[in-house]
Amino acid sequence: MKEIFKENLLSFRRKTITIDELESLSPEKQTYETFASYVLQFENENILQMIHSKGRNNRNPSLAYHYRINKHQLNRDYHKQLQSYRLKFHHFIDLDAYFKLSEQIWLADVPYLEKINKYIETYGLPIKKVPAPERSFELVGNEKWIEEKGSEVLQRIKLWDKMNIFPVSDPLMFAIHPGRVHEQNHSHLIVENKTTYQALLPVLTNTEFSTLIYGAGYKIAKSIENFHHQYPVHGKHTFFYFGDIDQSGITIWHLLYQRQPVIPAHPFYEACLTKKEAYGKTNQRPNDIALTKFLGFFSEQNQFQIRELLKKGAYYPQEVLKTEELQNIWCTTKEWNSNYS
Repeated sequence: MKEIFKENLLSFRRKTITIDELESLSPEKQTYETFASYVLQFENENILQMIHSKGRNNRNPSLAYHYRINKHQLNRDYHKQLQSYRLKFHHFIDLDAYFKLSEQIWLADVPYLEKINKYIETYGLPIKKVPAPERSFELVGNEKWIEEKGSEVLQRIKLWDKMNIFPVSDPLMFAIHPGRVHEQNHSHLIVENKTTYQALLPVLTNTEFSTLIYGAGYKIAKSIENFHHQYPVHGKHTFFYFGDIDQSGITIWHLLYQRQPVIPAHPFYEACLTKKEAYGKTNQRPNDIALTKFLGFFSEQNQFQIRELLKKGAYYPQEVLKTEELQNIWCTTKEWNSNYS
């Protein structure tokens, strides 16, 4: 129970907290005495520091009305544990990411990390590439682990590329510009919806792009893993993305961006912003982190337009741009790289 309380304190955004706010972070309904015992323990551990100017209440035991949260102290034991595992684990296992993540994520991952460490200590890094279920069973004794959550863990500890794994995601769907296969620089356009893909496909060979990729909504965040297996062409590869300007479209872009750096395709998005907005999507969840990262690729004016659009519950589907306009933008635009990222 105390650990859950600590997690809630860590996620609290401000540096100071009132006694009422502390009570709301308490894991479950409990007596004042029990709640106070936790708070006093945190005081003794220097996790909560009383703000003396605010005073203390008159209840027994007495608590301060306001505290300052010492998050460094709150994480101290957790970080000590990470340091000890750094010494224990093989140097191939990189634990740096966990210093920025919650202890709950670490506690969920560490049983698997211990099994991975044992595998590396026994066999070293695998030489042959095998399908994910086979490698998953070798590493942790569960053939579904990599597919369900293990790929994220392996990427977190920087071992995904070293484990020689064939992804289990759906094949990536794309069309190739045959005239660009032997070029050194390759641009790839990913579009969220099938309608936009079909509209752009006829003019692919009239562009400077090597491929047109159908993202299929959220599937692209996984299927992109197959790109270099399906398109084993050497050179520099730059990815652009065009999706709906709504909460889901921006979240899809961000999920993809976390796996494969990808630039919003400005010419398409900017053309959408000149159209009449649509309404009706009321069940989409905002993702502030995704939105902030996405907007970082746009001018201040475009950032303002998109924020205001989403704030009033409006959106732009890709289909707001008709076939002829889509094709014209793709074929005639010469500069695709962002100046704002």
